[in-house]
Amino acid sequence: MNEQLLSGRHVAVTGGTGALGEVVVARLLEAGATCHVPSHRTEAATGAGNDRLHVTTGVDLTDEAAVTDFYATIPELWASVHLAGGFAMAPLAETGRTEFLRMFEMNTLTALLCCRAAASAMGKTGQGGRIVNVAARPALEPRQGAKMVAYAASKAAVGALTQALANELKGERILVNAIAPSTIDTPANRSAMPNADPAKWLSPAAAAEAILHLISPVNMEISGAILPLYARA
Repeated sequence: MNEQLLSGRHVAVTGGTGALGEVVVARLLEAGATCHVPSHRTEAATGAGNDRLHVTTGVDLTDEAAVTDFYATIPELWASVHLAGGFAMAPLAETGRTEFLRMFEMNTLTALLCCRAAASAMGKTGQGGRIVNVAARPALEPRQGAKMVAYAASKAAVGALTQALANELKGERILVNAIAPSTIDTPANRSAMPNADPAKWLSPAAAAEAILHLISPVNMEISGAILPLYARA
């Protein structure tokens, strides 16, 4: 694959300061992209040393106006990758209204607001664009969502959102897809599951390669796909 296939193209990456996000951003920079990363933090360590990496601090992705303002700063947006979200594991008896809505706010609402702002920005360029959301294995296999029903439901909604928008936006040459990873090998997951075998988990690098393909100009028609990335788990 041409290492500079994103040269001169502007890409938004939400969640770009997280464990997966940093790997994705590094891969997209390697492919020549200029990356724009919103961060809810007031200070961000990411961004130093590369003039094609722009981190905007203090952005709440659940705030409609904040999301709109962030995307308005990106010139000629080509692609938007939505890695921001949250995870919660709890049995049904411990899942109430607050917990349920929190998962939908962190996962589904942020994806919706970012998709809308991204599509609006892409529409102004007249060149189309690419959007990639992050669902999860329980979005495709709901039985995998036992004891994490709020998370599973919110990620299933991300999958439905992705496919609905793919049909809505393809006429504007905006292709919308999602990846559906199983457990990703991150420091947080290793800490939370010390007895598990991380060799069976999905590597962040593998997820980054899938995302790169979906947002690249090489992808000319794939839209509405929810790509399973299950590694060996």
